[in-house]
Amino acid sequence: MQTTIQTAVSFSGVALHAGATVTLCVRPAAADTGIVFERLDLAMPRAARRVLVSIDALIETNLCTRIGNAHGVTVSTIEHLMAALAGCGIHNALITLDGPEVPILDGSARPFVDSFLRAGIRRLAAPLAAIRVLRPVEVRMGDARARLDPAPELSIAFEIDFPDRAIGRQVLDLSLRNGAFVRELSDSRTFCRQSDVETMRTQGLALGGTYENAVVVSGARVLSPGGLRHPDEPVRHKMLDAMGDLAVAGAPILGRYTGHRAGHTLTGRLVRALLADPANYERMPVDAKTAAILPGIGIDHGALHAAA
Repeated sequence: MQTTIQTAVSFSGVALHAGATVTLCVRPAAADTGIVFERLDLAMPRAARRVLVSIDALIETNLCTRIGNAHGVTVSTIEHLMAALAGCGIHNALITLDGPEVPILDGSARPFVDSFLRAGIRRLAAPLAAIRVLRPVEVRMGDARARLDPAPELSIAFEIDFPDRAIGRQVLDLSLRNGAFVRELSDSRTFCRQSDVETMRTQGLALGGTYENAVVVSGARVLSPGGLRHPDEPVRHKMLDAMGDLAVAGAPILGRYTGHRAGHTLTGRLVRALLADPANYERMPVDAKTAAILPGIGIDHGALHAAA
């Protein structure tokens, strides 16, 4: 069955790229609403300032996931929130915010997950459909690639390779069934190299970035206080991002995602390529057996703290 959040939860924090303070509220929504963002800071009719998360709304960018509508309304850096919703198995929500970008909070999905599990998740009296991958789909950009293969459940395999010794080459492969996202990935923070920080800021990006809301590395050193939450936190965060970017499909995906040096642009192109050809996938009703292996099934607030 479809779900929504039991009660509304609010967040306030700085936007990673814009640097402004943003207040955001995730509210319950009816079945078949999907995930909808509404910009409260815009003097427009309500329908015009809302953006439904879908592949048609996706705007290609390099450093975050951005969506927009035909009225020019955009919302940026939605990937951690989308990953939290997908990882908790929340299919319908109205998300209101008073700015153009989701707050970064601690740089991971954990604050969102923590609040969702505290609030509770409500089942709705409406059937759920999933997107089942029927044949391999792959996209490439240079030496980066992302791929979806047929599989009975969602799994993510990722490989990264950075020259900084604090990151280096990292590989991880996980099934996302039964709360694995909450336990294994949700607390992994966004990361960057110190050498990239000034470049981004000259481009008007990362204006809200700090050592507290991102893992910053330089060579063999982790500059952020407290170091890493996991020895392989960077690759775990890449998998978190992929989870959020796959959620732009608008329904749970049953398939195996493989990423090699992939980012938001490539995963977005992969979802677009998947949905562009009806021979690539089918929309299937989720029966009890399939529901039991979806992300978010069988988790509670204790699962999050068991991962701490």
